Amino acid sequence: MATEGESSRSRAILDKGRMEGFSDGVLAFAITLLVVDIAVRPPGSPSQEFFHAWPSYLAYLVSFFTIGGAWIAHHGLTDELDRIDQIFLRLNLLFLLAIAFLPFPTRLMVEGLERSTAWQRLAVVVYGLTLLLIRLLFAALSAYVRRRHLRRAGVDDPDLDEARKKFNYAIAAYLLTILVGLFIPKLAIFLYFAVAVFLFVPFRTVAREIFGSRSE
Repeated sequence: MATEGESSRSRAILDKGRMEGFSDGVLAFAITLLVVDIAVRPPGSPSQEFFHAWPSYLAYLVSFFTIGGAWIAHHGLTDELDRIDQIFLRLNLLFLLAIAFLPFPTRLMVEGLERSTAWQRLAVVVYGLTLLLIRLLFAALSAYVRRRHLRRAGVDDPDLDEARKKFNYAIAAYLLTILVGLFIPKLAIFLYFAVAVFLFVPFRTVAREIFGSRSE
């Protein structure tokens, strides 16, 4: 017969599959919403309208790479979990809250670039703070997993390791870009794009594959 302590522990260990399915659904929905705000910007000829919409394209790429990179890191974190608990679920929901919110500042930034400088500054700062929050919440989630030893022993994931190694650089880059956005908003968008590419591309793995194949 199970003791009261064993019963309490069994309630604290929850279904990982449902959590992963829900998380993947939120991430997929958020990344799909990004394309809704891509539109040509009249007036002008068809080509002028197409190229005038460059903020939409750039914002879409930044947010797509951000959510895509977050999904890759989240997959690396959760795929080898041995168990989850109630605190992990709540931290994961906070992370998903920031992800689901990202399409709004993405649209705000696109619209802000067509308004006054004050609007541009507000938009790029709100956007940058959202990106920063996503990175910090994932770091908190990852730190909790390590602290509570929720992952299977002896299991490493290259994508998760890559995200951890880039964490300090990403935080510094976001803070710097937010500061730049207060003075040169349009430049900040390109810096956000550079950070997104930095976080999305596994440069060490790519370099290892390239130089490793050449040595063979």
